[in-house]
Amino acid sequence: MRREDIDQDLRNLAFDCFYWFSRFEFALKEKRFLKDNTVGARAEPDWDKFVKAHRGAYGVSPAAHALLVEKPRRQIVGDPDHGFEDVPFSPNTADLDRVVAYAKTVRNNLFHGGKHGHDQWDDPARMRRLLELTITVLGELAALGDFGGDYYRYY
Repeated sequence: MRREDIDQDLRNLAFDCFYWFSRFEFALKEKRFLKDNTVGARAEPDWDKFVKAHRGAYGVSPAAHALLVEKPRRQIVGDPDHGFEDVPFSPNTADLDRVVAYAKTVRNNLFHGGKHGHDQWDDPARMRRLLELTITVLGELAALGDFGGDYYRYY
């Protein structure tokens, strides 16, 4: 999709997705879900710690279920062109693990992915749906983690 073909609504959704994704990662860091807690280490959010801490309490919402059904795909190296594949999961992967993986996939594809020619990423309706679902799911995950003001920036 060329820049000039992206309507303002879709641009706003892309911005909102980046905004809420960055707020979520900020909240992860504030709640000490960090890859390394050593004083002086880089403050990197650790999604895996969040998932492990909340896996047992997680219930799939309608938005999360819809994201699971949509199955965002990740970009892979191809010869000669790059392609997309399903995100691999083992049969017993928990719902929270899948939902987080898909939300991160949407963000990664939006930010890094080469979407040209691929029907799932060149389709504005699908992009809109994935962005809306991801934004909703991030809000639900923030509530699950009791992120409050750190997520919504109300202190």
